[in-house]
Amino acid sequence: MAHLLGGENLTVSYATRTVLDGVTLGLEEGDRIGMVGRNGDGKSTLMRLLAMRSTPDSGRVTKRSEVNIGYLDQSDVLDGDLTVGAAIVGDQADYEWARNPQIREVMSGLVSDVDWHANVHALSGGQKRRVALAKLLIEDHDVIMLDEPTNHLDVEGVAWLSRHLKTRWRANQGAFLVVTHDRWFLDEVCNKTWEIHDGIMDPFEGGYAAYVLARAERDRSASVMEGKRQQLVKKELAWLRRGAPARTAKPKFRIEAANALIADVPEPRDSMALSKMATARLGKDVLDLEHVSLDFLGGDAGQKLFDNITLRLAPGERLGLVGVNGAGKTTLLKLLNGEIQPTSGKLKRGKTVVTAVLTQEVKELDDVSDLRVIEVIEREKRSFNVGGKEFSAGQLVEQLGFTNEKQWTPVKDLSGGERRRLQLLRLLVGEPNVLMLDEPTNDLDTDTLAAVEDVLDGWPGTLVVVSHDRYLLERVTDHQMALLGDGKIRALPRGVDQYLELREGTLAGSTITGGGNPVTGASGSSAPAVAGPSEAEKRDARKAKNRIERQLGKLEQQEKKLHDQMVKSTADSDFDALAGQNKKLKDLAGEREALELEWLEALEVLGE
Repeated sequence: MAHLLGGENLTVSYATRTVLDGVTLGLEEGDRIGMVGRNGDGKSTLMRLLAMRSTPDSGRVTKRSEVNIGYLDQSDVLDGDLTVGAAIVGDQADYEWARNPQIREVMSGLVSDVDWHANVHALSGGQKRRVALAKLLIEDHDVIMLDEPTNHLDVEGVAWLSRHLKTRWRANQGAFLVVTHDRWFLDEVCNKTWEIHDGIMDPFEGGYAAYVLARAERDRSASVMEGKRQQLVKKELAWLRRGAPARTAKPKFRIEAANALIADVPEPRDSMALSKMATARLGKDVLDLEHVSLDFLGGDAGQKLFDNITLRLAPGERLGLVGVNGAGKTTLLKLLNGEIQPTSGKLKRGKTVVTAVLTQEVKELDDVSDLRVIEVIEREKRSFNVGGKEFSAGQLVEQLGFTNEKQWTPVKDLSGGERRRLQLLRLLVGEPNVLMLDEPTNDLDTDTLAAVEDVLDGWPGTLVVVSHDRYLLERVTDHQMALLGDGKIRALPRGVDQYLELREGTLAGSTITGGGNPVTGASGSSAPAVAGPSEAEKRDARKAKNRIERQLGKLEQQEKKLHDQMVKSTADSDFDALAGQNKKLKDLAGEREALELEWLEALEVLGE
């Protein structure tokens, strides 16, 4: 593969801190690279150097003379006085750019709903981001560098961007470098990962899942990582192996090694135990919205944000919410929290319910800006129970990435990601039993996200998460629902993929079918209406459901037997037997997945 650009002995220092220390690297044609690392470790600094937007203290960046680099900064770089059209295509006439299919595809994917004649300064943060992306992507670049491109993008925007980057060039052409905390995106589009830490860069083959495995192997063999971080990586890896991402083909993800590494790692959540704990704390009733309608705030009479919706939260339930911008996700949290009252219908609240909400703005810390981190937590409570274990305030603060030195930092001096972590901790030590998180991944790096998820895994209450980060939703919630902007809430038995299918169908003007049933009361209605299954189809579905459940029971027994055999083979160091047992276990997992899909289809027919 041809070399495109590279850096040699790059060093950058700020005051007494060295961010990059003699880093040497290069990009070749076909490279699809994701950069990960803690906030402040130098990811954006390195990208600016490679894009030739800044110069190192020492070292140099070189590129082939004909290589063209496109670069998207985190900050707004567009002229606010320009119209959207002028910002993207300049003074080109519509017929000039519209005849280019690549430009039409970018326009359709990113700015189809943005007013072409509006001034850039009048746009929302998400719209500005999409306009800047569109301007970059319609241009012909050999290398594209994107610094947090998924910030302000919804689930659809992230999915579109991943498809575009995967199909923009042939496999051995072009290259891109991306910094993002969106782990699904990293896994979907990258074939290499660069980890920036302690002034150096460590390269890994593959996307995020492969990187997690390789990092765990590296740290274990070198015995350099402290115990708690090793356990955190193993727990994340266990979920990757057992969860949704493992269902797609990842030839570089070395499943055999992953099985050996995580053989002694428990499931990320004991759903039954959590449910029992939550029921004991909450009682039977949590939060119910019954036949709720809500007019657009400040809108004309008759304009409804929600139209006769019913939503019931059970003790220990973990619900993820996705939806189009403006569909009312944040407003729904406010309804559940009792901050706003519905136009009609009612909120039913359990007697023992204690709610806590992590907002997008994190303004709740303004009143403690002069206090230090540890003082904020100790002011609430000095000890806290997580997953049956007792933690001091200091231990809990450290678990979410605040070192001993950082614990004594004034709140006003914290970064955006650190403020977000602190506010989450502050909410948790108040011991709520219903926790609502509104876009909790904003400003957090991948390591911090894993730490947050680890805390949420052991948290026993009812959880509602609004996020465009599908990795987070699949990781910490057990089911998802969608707001499509039509005033209804739809269940998503097949998760985020089903939401994207529903949106594609809506945008194409097609009838919504299969599994996208609105969650409404008895008098609720869905539009457009579709014909239901016949009684004969329901009988067949009921038989299939019973048959599949029997087969799944037998599979579970076979898997348990194989796990016992693998434990014995590991103890006896019989690796040949272990390899054969692992292959059988993978075959059983394939059978289970096929049966589970059949089971879900039967449930959809039965309306369960």
